[in-house]
Amino acid sequence: MWLRWFDPAEANQPPPNKRNVEHTTLEMKLKTTIGIGLIAALGATAAFAKEKEDDDSALAAQATVSKADAQKVAQAKVPNGTIKESELENENGKIIWSFDMSTPGTTDTTEVNVDAKTGKLVNVETEKAGQEEKEEASEKGDKD
Repeated sequence: MWLRWFDPAEANQPPPNKRNVEHTTLEMKLKTTIGIGLIAALGATAAFAKEKEDDDSALAAQATVSKADAQKVAQAKVPNGTIKESELENENGKIIWSFDMSTPGTTDTTEVNVDAKTGKLVNVETEKAGQEEKEEASEKGDKD
């Protein structure tokens, strides 16, 4: 009994009191709350990713023009452009392949849209650098 009281591991520890117990309880509650929040956030992210994947699959099933063929149309329209981003999307009821392209000597982005059913050029738009960021923020707001 006497040896246990002088245990070196416990020598620097203050004796348990109400303040220490309350502090420990608050820490545990905080950690539990944070843990539950993270689990909920991960679950929501996974659900959103699954939903996005399902949407992409549905669009892909409707597309009769491959991404590679649509890409050839886009590159023919902007021959010196480099594709930065591409996606299959439903825009105003039409399934399109959308390509964001950069061109040498400018910070503008050229967006080329190709009909995913016919392979024909739908439209070409040039966006200023700031305009593209605003569009992305707007799209995120629409999806939320």
